[in-house]
Amino acid sequence: MEGAMFYWIYWTFWIYLTFFMDKQNPYRLKLSVIVLIVIIFSNYHFHIGSIEMYSSGPILLVFSYLFLAQEKLYSLLYLFICSLIVSIAYVTFHLFEIFDPIWIIFKKEWMMGITIGYLAILLQKTLKGRLLIVISGTMQGEFLYAFILSKYQFPYPIGSFAYLDACALIASLLVGWSFLENAGAILQNHFHFFEKGKQKSS
Repeated sequence: MEGAMFYWIYWTFWIYLTFFMDKQNPYRLKLSVIVLIVIIFSNYHFHIGSIEMYSSGPILLVFSYLFLAQEKLYSLLYLFICSLIVSIAYVTFHLFEIFDPIWIIFKKEWMMGITIGYLAILLQKTLKGRLLIVISGTMQGEFLYAFILSKYQFPYPIGSFAYLDACALIASLLVGWSFLENAGAILQNHFHFFEKGKQKSS
């Protein structure tokens, strides 16, 4: 069922941000509010001309732009370029799905999640940067994809539950990868500590 993955993952994020994340973290309150707003407005949709649009998609895009606007000019330009690369990859994936569906060898959400997630990991080093280019890039891709399909009179809802499922999956994969990266650093420091202790004792 479309939307199930989105609700599970976003509610998990909200519970973690609200009850388990360090209260001194400056992003804790902002992120918990954003996640809750996205969940609340996920089922609301409206029309702009002939195009149907769900509210959560544009809300995510606006919040991502607000975070991007806080970056310095050089970082902002690079993030914008990365966001465009993600947009092109997102639209290309969907177009290949239409014109050559045989290469979809397993569930498309997972294929897209792994592909876009890996691209974000290559382009950005921090979890914040990865999430920003994924959210802004995929939503920009949604608008571009809907525009392309409208030329052929194919209706496509922007920011639907199918998109939210894919976006939630990509976000969870990036958070999981970031956790593994940090866990590796912690283990490395832990082993260095023991190695130093052995050297002192010898």
